[in-house]
Amino acid sequence: MTFYEELRHFADSFGLLAMLLIYLAFCLWPFRPNGKRRVNEAAHSIFKDEADGE
Repeated sequence: MTFYEELRHFADSFGLLAMLLIYLAFCLWPFRPNGKRRVNEAAHSIFKDEADGE
């Protein structure tokens, strides 16, 4: 088995699993216990300049 075939086998099996785990981590990150405050700050940050100007 060549190096390319070994690398391809690894990517086919564990690469997909790694991408799935990273995707799930990104999707679930905002729902962690102490994340609500930071999510609200990020959601309202686009209105920050409007509130300061009035």
